[in-house]
Amino acid sequence: MSAASEYLQLSRESADELVRRHAPLVRRIAYHLMGRLPASVDVGDLIQAGMIGLLEAARHFAHDKGASFETFAGIRIRGAMLDELRKADWTPRSVHRKTREVAETIRQIEAETGAEADDAEVMRRLGISAEEYHQVLTDAACSRLLSLTASDDGEETGVLDVADENSLGPDEGIEHNGMREALVEAIGGLPEREQLVMSLYYEQELNLKEIGAVLGVSESRVCQIHGQAVIRLRARLADWRD
Repeated sequence: MSAASEYLQLSRESADELVRRHAPLVRRIAYHLMGRLPASVDVGDLIQAGMIGLLEAARHFAHDKGASFETFAGIRIRGAMLDELRKADWTPRSVHRKTREVAETIRQIEAETGAEADDAEVMRRLGISAEEYHQVLTDAACSRLLSLTASDDGEETGVLDVADENSLGPDEGIEHNGMREALVEAIGGLPEREQLVMSLYYEQELNLKEIGAVLGVSESRVCQIHGQAVIRLRARLADWRD
């Protein structure tokens, strides 16, 4: 279908018709996200939030912007689901506290040595076992979505949060761009395997099982690598949290 034909067709459709025709898109996105989330998350909650996002997309879609409705709706649906997950943060405060402690220890070690913090040294300074340390890494990987520097009191200030850059003022835009550049630099300084996991998870949107197949390791090991990367980035982006 040509762009002109699609424009004429969409112009004749009501918001209700758009919602009805694209409802399966909500379920598809919801189940795709579920492959990357803990079992405690209810897919029904995601679908409900996604339907609200779809309805908002149908009401605000601008036919003359060039993008297809499915592309526009997909962004709104996914964003609504992520917002719902953030508001219903399932993570106990103890997890945030332990994650913060590990991140601070990593920051101190790397500041002192100028090299990547060794796991054994982190565990020694914290006085925890390998089992406890790996549990912190696993919890860190599951505790936040796209929010590496979100504050521990629940405020949404993460540098990976999706933002509408067009709504930012000049000062906010400069700060947002600076945060993005700092994040890119921090990711570029991660160990190779952690960089690969972050790329496969966030850019290619593979789930833990799929990443495990690529790396030849278990899902739990992928979760630990992901958690290690998240904590290391929190440590290296500490200046943006202050």
